[in-house]
Amino acid sequence: MARVVAALHDGGEERPGQLEMAEAVASALASERHLVVQAGTGTGKSLAYLVPALLSGKRVVVATATKALQDQLAGKDLPFLAKHLEVPFECAVVKGRSNYLCRQRAREVMGGDDQLELDDDVGDLGREIARLIEWGRTSPTGDRADLDFEPRPRAWSSVSVSAMDCPGASRCPSGEDCFAEQARQRAEAADVVVVNTHLYGAHLASGGHVLPDHDVVVFDEAHELEDIAAASLGLELGAGRFRALVRNARAVVDKADVAALDELDGAGLRLENALASWRGKRLPAGLGDEVGDVVRLAVERAAKAVAAIRKGDADDPKRARALQAAGHLAGDLAFAVEDREGYVSWVEGPPHAPVLRIAPVDVGELLAEKVWGEVTAVLTSATIPPALGTRLGLPPDHGQLDVGSPFPYEEHALLYCAAHLPDPRSPQYEAALHEEMEALVRLAGGRTLALFTSWRAMQAAAEALRDKLPWTVLTQSDLPKPALVAAFSEDEHACLFATMGFWQGIDVPGAALSQVIIDRIPFPRPDEPLLQARRDRARAAAFRTVDLPRAATLLAQGAGRLIRSSSDRGVVAVLDPRLAKANYRWDLVRALPPMRRTRHRSDVEAFLAEALAGR
Repeated sequence: MARVVAALHDGGEERPGQLEMAEAVASALASERHLVVQAGTGTGKSLAYLVPALLSGKRVVVATATKALQDQLAGKDLPFLAKHLEVPFECAVVKGRSNYLCRQRAREVMGGDDQLELDDDVGDLGREIARLIEWGRTSPTGDRADLDFEPRPRAWSSVSVSAMDCPGASRCPSGEDCFAEQARQRAEAADVVVVNTHLYGAHLASGGHVLPDHDVVVFDEAHELEDIAAASLGLELGAGRFRALVRNARAVVDKADVAALDELDGAGLRLENALASWRGKRLPAGLGDEVGDVVRLAVERAAKAVAAIRKGDADDPKRARALQAAGHLAGDLAFAVEDREGYVSWVEGPPHAPVLRIAPVDVGELLAEKVWGEVTAVLTSATIPPALGTRLGLPPDHGQLDVGSPFPYEEHALLYCAAHLPDPRSPQYEAALHEEMEALVRLAGGRTLALFTSWRAMQAAAEALRDKLPWTVLTQSDLPKPALVAAFSEDEHACLFATMGFWQGIDVPGAALSQVIIDRIPFPRPDEPLLQARRDRARAAAFRTVDLPRAATLLAQGAGRLIRSSSDRGVVAVLDPRLAKANYRWDLVRALPPMRRTRHRSDVEAFLAEALAGR
């Protein structure tokens, strides 16, 4: 660790928490005992688990909840360690199949040769598809992330397949030079495999057939594991899957069997209509009469469609893909009609495309069965929710550690709660919020990231303040996320108003971000179906075991946007008086970094004046 840290660009800043975490990870791997580590911002946690993992000689999978961290590990941290750790190792990145160009789809679009199978006047879409195919001829990876432009969804879907469509290398004419298979072959030979947590969830759902065998799994950003596992171990079913299957299967079934596809298409439309009235609601046991009857009808029609597709030319790759997709659809439909204990069903999605979701209420038992007895796990995050190990089903003897953060929060950060504001649920709150925000932004000279718990609240604040403030006010709807963060970082006096996607995973060190404003405590919606089911199971303890931990974790993630380097200084302003008055306030405050606290705006003014003068 000393040799690696000394080679860092900052000259090896001493981080005792990083070494403490590295020693704990090394001990956990040696003893094959699971470990949960909270490592605050600035700890350098990726090196703290990668170094002992590589020294252990074990095969390791690192699962991250965000693409940004996955790219950091693969593009920065692991190449750095390959140069400075003096331990030889191979690393690989594996993504879901839909992230790779499919050579077979590309060849089919090209008509098997160099003639694009589109009209002469192909238009923008055709030219974009042709550009993707040309890129695929020379790309070493076929990974969408390596493109120098962002393709529109329809163009990319023309040259890619999902895991539900792909029949596998052995049944595909292009299997020998498949980009996705090549990535998996590299993973088979690697000592460290980097994936996203959703793909690891797919690995578990498949019975362990997606990723190579491994000894250790590291879940970085582990606070998201519970929800990702619930999604991965459940299913999502909408009419779009029916339509896509029918569209692709028409090319491979005999005319006499087209009626079976028409019937399946009709079942998809009936499902869409049946789901529409349940949007945002939990379904009763057995999916209820209307939805349940439609799904049971779809089970029968999917079986007929599978039989019709199976009659097609066994050597036709389109038939193999259609059969694969039909088999997955039939399996999910059969899963959906089973009245499974411990699962909750609900409907979500936009009005024009409602989707049936089914997920386990409690993932702990499933993870105990599928993961904890098979590999040694290290779970880490800047914010670990209370009782996370228990909720995830970790054995009682798992290790727990909090190494803190090396940043001087007590000297460099101030937590301000606007205790004088009305209750956020009152009609007077919004106008008072906007008035308080204007005063705080002026004290900071702009330089503010304002985080909101709803899109409506963000838009209302931007509309109220944009003309009153002398600085640029950016909102989440103005630009794509990377461009938005760049614009905010480059204009020191700009303000950025954003919602949930910006509460974590953005990094803006320096004076451009001197204040984080949070509109209210981010309690989850009371009508969110999966959380409703968890509350039902927790009964009287629901608020303290379901709602409060989630709010505390997200609040800490939002506050964590402020201090991103040892020289940063600023204010976290929570404009929700419940943080100062509610009987649960200390559960929230203890989840935050150890900042000085105040209820007085005059303290904010003095603190920011001193902080900005020092810059």
